[in-house]
Amino acid sequence: MFVINRMTKNPMTVTADTKVDEVAYLMKKHNFRRLPVVEDGKLVGFLSDSDIIRVSPSPATTLSRYEINSLLAKMCVRDIMKKDVISVNVDATIEEAALLMYKNKIGGMPVVSNVGAVVGVITETDIFKTFVDVMGLLDSKTRITLEVSDKIGVVKDIATIFGDEGVSIDSLITCKKDDGKYEIVIRADINDVNNIKTKLEEKGYKVIHTVKIG
Repeated sequence: MFVINRMTKNPMTVTADTKVDEVAYLMKKHNFRRLPVVEDGKLVGFLSDSDIIRVSPSPATTLSRYEINSLLAKMCVRDIMKKDVISVNVDATIEEAALLMYKNKIGGMPVVSNVGAVVGVITETDIFKTFVDVMGLLDSKTRITLEVSDKIGVVKDIATIFGDEGVSIDSLITCKKDDGKYEIVIRADINDVNNIKTKLEEKGYKVIHTVKIG
Protein backbone atom coordinates (compact mmCIF):
# COMPACT_ATOMS: atom_id res chain seq x y z
CA MET A 1 0.00 0.00 0.00
CA PHE A 2 1.13 3.51 -0.81
CA VAL A 3 0.76 6.88 0.89
CA ILE A 4 -1.07 8.33 -2.11
CA ASN A 5 -3.94 5.87 -1.59
CA ARG A 6 -4.28 6.56 2.15
CA MET A 7 -3.61 10.27 2.60
CA THR A 8 -6.06 13.16 2.66
CA LYS A 9 -5.61 14.63 -0.80
CA ASN A 10 -5.51 18.32 -1.74
CA PRO A 11 -5.46 19.55 1.87
CA MET A 12 -6.32 23.06 2.91
CA THR A 13 -3.14 25.12 3.31
CA VAL A 14 -2.26 28.48 4.82
CA THR A 15 0.57 30.94 4.35
CA ALA A 16 3.10 31.98 6.94
CA ASP A 17 1.54 35.46 7.07
CA THR A 18 -1.95 34.17 7.95
CA LYS A 19 -3.12 35.35 11.36
CA VAL A 20 -3.37 32.72 14.09
CA ASP A 21 -6.95 33.61 14.99
CA GLU A 22 -8.01 33.03 11.36
CA VAL A 23 -6.29 29.64 11.27
CA ALA A 24 -7.83 28.67 14.60
CA TYR A 25 -11.26 29.46 13.17
CA LEU A 26 -10.62 27.44 10.00
CA MET A 27 -9.35 24.42 11.93
CA LYS A 28 -12.35 24.46 14.24
CA LYS A 29 -14.84 24.99 11.41
CA HIS A 30 -13.47 22.16 9.25
CA ASN A 31 -12.40 19.90 12.13
CA PHE A 32 -8.74 19.91 11.08
CA ARG A 33 -5.93 19.22 13.52
CA ARG A 34 -3.05 20.03 11.19
CA LEU A 35 -2.42 22.38 8.26
CA PRO A 36 0.58 22.63 5.92
CA VAL A 37 2.09 26.09 5.54
CA VAL A 38 3.16 26.98 1.99
CA GLU A 39 4.86 29.83 0.18
CA ASP A 40 4.97 29.96 -3.63
CA GLY A 41 3.55 26.45 -3.69
CA LYS A 42 6.35 24.96 -1.58
CA LEU A 43 6.19 23.60 1.96
CA VAL A 44 7.72 25.94 4.56
CA GLY A 45 6.04 24.80 7.79
CA PHE A 46 3.43 22.68 9.52
CA LEU A 47 0.88 23.88 12.05
CA SER A 48 -1.09 21.76 14.51
CA ASP A 49 -3.84 22.52 17.00
CA SER A 50 -1.31 21.90 19.78
CA ASP A 51 0.78 24.80 18.45
CA ILE A 52 -2.25 27.10 18.78
CA ILE A 53 -3.06 25.78 22.25
CA ARG A 54 0.54 26.39 23.28
CA VAL A 55 0.30 30.14 22.57
CA SER A 56 -3.28 30.58 23.76
CA PRO A 57 -3.95 31.98 27.25
CA SER A 58 -4.77 29.53 30.01
CA PRO A 59 -8.47 28.85 30.71
CA ALA A 60 -7.81 30.48 34.08
CA THR A 61 -6.82 33.77 32.46
CA THR A 62 -8.57 36.99 33.44
CA LEU A 63 -8.47 38.17 29.84
CA SER A 64 -11.81 38.67 28.11
CA ARG A 65 -12.71 36.77 24.94
CA TYR A 66 -12.11 39.99 22.98
CA GLU A 67 -8.64 40.38 24.50
CA ILE A 68 -7.78 36.74 23.72
CA ASN A 69 -8.90 37.12 20.10
CA SER A 70 -6.99 40.35 19.85
CA LEU A 71 -3.86 38.65 21.14
CA LEU A 72 -4.11 35.82 18.60
CA ALA A 73 -4.92 38.29 15.83
CA LYS A 74 -1.52 39.91 16.34
CA MET A 75 0.33 36.61 15.79
CA CYS A 76 1.15 35.17 12.40
CA VAL A 77 1.46 31.49 11.58
CA ARG A 78 5.20 31.93 11.03
CA ASP A 79 5.55 32.80 14.73
CA ILE A 80 4.27 29.45 15.99
CA MET A 81 4.57 26.92 13.15
CA LYS A 82 7.09 24.08 13.05
CA LYS A 83 9.76 25.07 10.54
CA ASP A 84 11.83 21.87 10.46
CA VAL A 85 9.04 19.87 8.89
CA ILE A 86 9.16 16.11 8.54
CA SER A 87 7.40 15.15 5.33
CA VAL A 88 7.00 12.07 3.16
CA ASN A 89 7.06 11.68 -0.61
CA VAL A 90 3.81 10.89 -2.37
CA ASP A 91 5.37 7.74 -3.87
CA ALA A 92 6.39 6.31 -0.48
CA THR A 93 4.87 3.16 0.97
CA ILE A 94 2.57 3.31 3.96
CA GLU A 95 5.23 1.42 5.94
CA GLU A 96 7.78 4.18 5.29
CA ALA A 97 5.29 6.79 6.49
CA ALA A 98 4.47 4.78 9.62
CA LEU A 99 8.17 4.36 10.43
CA LEU A 100 8.83 8.10 10.02
CA MET A 101 5.96 8.97 12.33
CA TYR A 102 6.98 6.34 14.87
CA LYS A 103 10.65 7.36 14.98
CA ASN A 104 9.86 11.07 15.22
CA LYS A 105 6.90 10.68 17.59
CA ILE A 106 4.52 12.70 15.43
CA GLY A 107 0.83 12.19 14.72
CA GLY A 108 0.83 13.43 11.15
CA MET A 109 2.89 14.97 8.37
CA PRO A 110 2.53 16.61 4.96
CA VAL A 111 2.88 14.60 1.77
CA VAL A 112 4.91 16.26 -1.00
CA SER A 113 5.36 15.63 -4.71
CA ASN A 114 8.71 15.13 -6.42
CA VAL A 115 8.91 18.89 -7.00
CA GLY A 116 8.11 19.77 -3.38
CA ALA A 117 4.45 20.73 -3.75
CA VAL A 118 2.08 19.75 -0.94
CA VAL A 119 -0.37 17.16 -2.27
CA GLY A 120 -1.71 15.62 0.92
CA VAL A 121 -1.53 14.97 4.65
CA ILE A 122 -1.07 11.54 6.24
CA THR A 123 -1.99 10.99 9.91
CA GLU A 124 -1.91 8.31 12.59
CA THR A 125 -5.61 7.75 11.91
CA ASP A 126 -4.82 6.87 8.28
CA ILE A 127 -2.11 4.46 9.44
CA PHE A 128 -4.48 2.88 11.95
CA LYS A 129 -7.20 2.45 9.33
CA THR A 130 -4.66 0.83 7.00
CA PHE A 131 -3.82 -1.69 9.72
CA VAL A 132 -7.52 -2.48 10.16
CA ASP A 133 -7.91 -2.97 6.40
CA VAL A 134 -4.76 -5.07 6.02
CA MET A 135 -5.85 -7.34 8.83
CA GLY A 136 -9.38 -7.56 7.43
CA LEU A 137 -10.84 -6.81 10.84
CA LEU A 138 -14.23 -5.79 9.47
CA ASP A 139 -14.72 -9.04 7.55
CA SER A 140 -15.46 -11.44 10.42
CA LYS A 141 -12.50 -13.80 10.02
CA THR A 142 -10.88 -16.33 12.31
CA ARG A 143 -7.46 -15.35 13.66
CA ILE A 144 -4.91 -18.06 14.44
CA THR A 145 -1.59 -17.25 16.12
CA LEU A 146 1.33 -19.68 15.82
CA GLU A 147 4.74 -19.68 17.46
CA VAL A 148 7.44 -20.91 15.11
CA SER A 149 11.21 -21.16 14.87
CA ASP A 150 13.17 -19.13 12.35
CA LYS A 151 13.76 -21.54 9.50
CA ILE A 152 13.34 -21.59 5.74
CA GLY A 153 10.08 -22.99 4.39
CA VAL A 154 7.85 -22.35 7.41
CA VAL A 155 5.37 -20.10 5.59
CA LYS A 156 5.20 -22.47 2.61
CA ASP A 157 4.62 -25.43 4.91
CA ILE A 158 1.82 -23.67 6.81
CA ALA A 159 0.19 -22.43 3.60
CA THR A 160 0.22 -26.02 2.29
CA ILE A 161 -1.60 -27.24 5.40
CA PHE A 162 -4.31 -24.63 4.93
CA GLY A 163 -4.53 -25.35 1.20
CA ASP A 164 -4.88 -29.11 1.78
CA GLU A 165 -7.84 -28.36 4.07
CA GLY A 166 -9.47 -26.13 1.46
CA VAL A 167 -8.93 -22.93 3.47
CA SER A 168 -7.80 -19.75 1.70
CA ILE A 169 -5.56 -17.46 3.77
CA ASP A 170 -6.72 -13.84 3.70
CA SER A 171 -3.71 -12.37 5.48
CA LEU A 172 -0.51 -13.59 7.09
CA ILE A 173 1.78 -11.46 9.23
CA THR A 174 4.99 -12.40 11.04
CA CYS A 175 6.44 -10.70 14.11
CA LYS A 176 9.82 -11.48 15.69
CA LYS A 177 9.84 -12.10 19.43
CA ASP A 178 12.59 -11.26 21.92
CA ASP A 179 13.64 -14.92 22.16
CA GLY A 180 14.34 -15.12 18.43
CA LYS A 181 11.21 -17.08 17.59
CA TYR A 182 8.37 -15.70 15.51
CA GLU A 183 4.65 -15.29 15.91
CA ILE A 184 2.68 -15.86 12.73
CA VAL A 185 -0.81 -14.37 12.66
CA ILE A 186 -3.16 -15.84 10.06
CA ARG A 187 -6.66 -14.63 9.22
CA ALA A 188 -9.02 -16.78 7.15
CA ASP A 189 -12.55 -18.14 6.81
CA ILE A 190 -12.29 -21.32 8.86
CA ASN A 191 -15.31 -23.50 9.52
CA ASP A 192 -13.53 -26.07 11.66
CA VAL A 193 -10.88 -24.34 13.75
CA ASN A 194 -10.11 -27.44 15.82
CA ASN A 195 -9.35 -29.43 12.67
CA ILE A 196 -6.90 -26.81 11.38
CA LYS A 197 -5.32 -26.55 14.81
CA THR A 198 -4.86 -30.33 14.94
CA LYS A 199 -3.29 -30.41 11.45
CA LEU A 200 -0.88 -27.63 12.37
CA GLU A 201 0.14 -29.27 15.63
CA GLU A 202 0.63 -32.62 13.89
CA LYS A 203 3.27 -30.84 11.78
CA GLY A 204 4.95 -29.50 14.91
CA TYR A 205 3.53 -25.97 14.89
CA LYS A 206 2.45 -24.54 18.22
CA VAL A 207 -0.96 -22.83 18.11
CA ILE A 208 -1.00 -20.30 20.95
CA HIS A 209 -4.30 -18.50 20.28
CA THR A 210 -7.46 -18.62 18.19
CA VAL A 211 -10.32 -16.14 18.02
CA LYS A 212 -12.98 -14.90 15.58
CA ILE A 213 -12.98 -11.12 15.16
CA GLY A 214 -15.57 -8.97 13.43
